[in-house]
Amino acid sequence: MIKRLREKNHRKAARDRRARAKIFGTLECPRLTVFRSLKNISVQAVDDVAGKTLAAADLRELKGTLGNTVPGAKAVGMLIAEKCLKAGVKQVVFDRGSSLYHGKVQALADGAREGGLAL
Repeated sequence: MIKRLREKNHRKAARDRRARAKIFGTLECPRLTVFRSLKNISVQAVDDVAGKTLAAADLRELKGTLGNTVPGAKAVGMLIAEKCLKAGVKQVVFDRGSSLYHGKVQALADGAREGGLAL
């Protein structure tokens, strides 16, 4: 059982490294990185040149009854779009990490697009 979990985590880390090796964010076009947990979904706009986070949003900021669902992820996407536009960022590079572009990750990207960000 432990060996299987170790292999699963190793494969996830490898997918993460593969995705991040191709993606790089700058001040004009930062990297929009997504983190999913069982209870939360969070997203950050990161300038990799300076190593700084320009804007961040997560589900805990929305004090609604959306929960960790697809509509909740879409609301987080709209929130990060609002924060990025306020910080002067109009275009980002989407970094899904080791997650598939499906479900909550896709809804977050769609919400960011609807909020005015160019992915």
